[in-house]
Amino acid sequence: MSLENLKILEEEIAPYKLEIVNHPLYKNIKNIEDLKIFTEYHIYAVWDFMSLLKSLQINLTCVDVPWFPVGDADTRYLINEIVTGEESDIDHLGNRKSHYELYLEAMAQCGANTSSMYRLAELLQKKIPLDEALETCMVPNAANLFLKNTFNVINTNEIYIQSAVFTFSREDLIPAMFISIVKDLDRQFPDNVSILKYYLERHIEVDGDHHSNLALEMTSKLCGTNRDRWKKATLAVKEALSSRIKLWDSALEAILTRA
Repeated sequence: MSLENLKILEEEIAPYKLEIVNHPLYKNIKNIEDLKIFTEYHIYAVWDFMSLLKSLQINLTCVDVPWFPVGDADTRYLINEIVTGEESDIDHLGNRKSHYELYLEAMAQCGANTSSMYRLAELLQKKIPLDEALETCMVPNAANLFLKNTFNVINTNEIYIQSAVFTFSREDLIPAMFISIVKDLDRQFPDNVSILKYYLERHIEVDGDHHSNLALEMTSKLCGTNRDRWKKATLAVKEALSSRIKLWDSALEAILTRA
């Protein structure tokens, strides 16, 4: 692991992460209606996170038949370990489920609108190009740009850039304050918020520590001591974090406009 290059990256992205963690969006989520709006923006980050993860698995392991070993065995282990946890975790009832599916259930429980996300997935499964599908589904503009940023990273086919964005713009950026707000709402409305509360608690348990460490190790292996790779990775992470800030800005505007 190149500790010097890693330190430089973390120092450069620190202001972006701080802005996300301290974003005024969270303190403006005061009731179920506000929470619905938040989830209707956040679901796109949950989904494209999975798309980025699967792109890494495709590039770092063999998913073809006949099978042959691909790349470094340690890196294969790291990405497969993360995929297992994200794609087939345990839900609130003890059933196997992806975090994406669990989040959609949480949205349905609190009464949020899931139709746009389902429609987008349906069109993409029919091989409709992303730009066309986004326009058809009338995805919020900030979410549209957020998704395009992620898929631009995927389409670079630069695995170390994908890994860096995956590692440093992950869902562990959700602050404790927001989790506290959800817990308060769950105490008031357990029949509406319990699944989202479980999702967040599970996310912290699985992603916040174990998966974060695995992802950090994976990115460090892929970037190595190549300073040019670290510089390009840093730029891509900054762009991803800026895109997340704009997504949060848009969600906040929607909440304040509703109020």
